[in-house]
Amino acid sequence: MDNNKAQKKLLFDIKSCVDSIENYLGARKSFASYNDSPLLQDAIERNIITIGEAMNAILKLNPDIEISNSRRIVNARNKPTHGYDEIYNTQIWNIIIKHIPVLKVEIQTLLNE
Repeated sequence: MDNNKAQKKLLFDIKSCVDSIENYLGARKSFASYNDSPLLQDAIERNIITIGEAMNAILKLNPDIEISNSRRIVNARNKPTHGYDEIYNTQIWNIIIKHIPVLKVEIQTLLNE
């Protein structure tokens, strides 16, 4: 598989994870619902890990890709994977509310090219 096709596949994987996170939360995003549901927390953290893995692979193919905070996205994957005992629901919620919407737009733009 050439680099362009590999990158598109990884971008699609990230888009799928973002879509899953949005579907899990529904239209009425609520920190209380997230905080009270270990199942929801696990599902979203799993998707954040996958997003970080895919982003890491993209950066190896194209270090100059125009995705803001791409390095921080990889680091967000490392936190639940390696620092699971230091992660707080408020940190994940911050990612969901502030960073996932931006990532969604950037990924869609790249997929449309």
